[in-house]
Amino acid sequence: MNTSQSTHKRFAIVLSLLSLLGAGLVVGRTPAGAADARDATPHVNAITPEAAGKYLIQSAGCNDCHTPGWMETGGKTPEALWLTGVPVGWRGPWGTTYASNLRRFVQPFTEEQFVHLVRTRNSRPPMPWMSLHAMSDRDLAAIYRYIRSLPLEGDVMPDYVPPELEPKTPFFSMVPQNLPAAVRTQASAKAQAPLDAR
Repeated sequence: MNTSQSTHKRFAIVLSLLSLLGAGLVVGRTPAGAADARDATPHVNAITPEAAGKYLIQSAGCNDCHTPGWMETGGKTPEALWLTGVPVGWRGPWGTTYASNLRRFVQPFTEEQFVHLVRTRNSRPPMPWMSLHAMSDRDLAAIYRYIRSLPLEGDVMPDYVPPELEPKTPFFSMVPQNLPAAVRTQASAKAQAPLDAR
């Protein structure tokens, strides 16, 4: 084979590969216009979904409330205790809520059920549901997988206490102090509105 034929053959191979790339037939490439919906929305990319979930747990502040001693140790609580819940309540006009043991909370749900629940739930403060609603399904699934990868440890946290009852545990008061009366009344009315109206 002479040099001209060899060059022509290499050129033909390169063109064939480029056409395969253009058609999206090379492994790992999705044809234009047929992108996977899971990849179309912003999400964390990591070696595994569990690694992405761990990153999201750390960066989204989940440990701030759901991990004992997290705030007091400046985030130095060992991973063995992460997300095992905190029995100190958050009390406001809605009543008293507790940061649940997420390792136990996720147990009855499949990945799809968990994503649906978190995507549609809008429960009591101080849980930042709006932040979770802003996450992609892929990120919510990664959070689920990370939590499920942790050993089932810790106790179930106390149940919600309605506003008319006094909690029997330590709690943080989430009622702003020194507000003008009109602002205080407006904030209280909004906090006591039915959850489905918010």
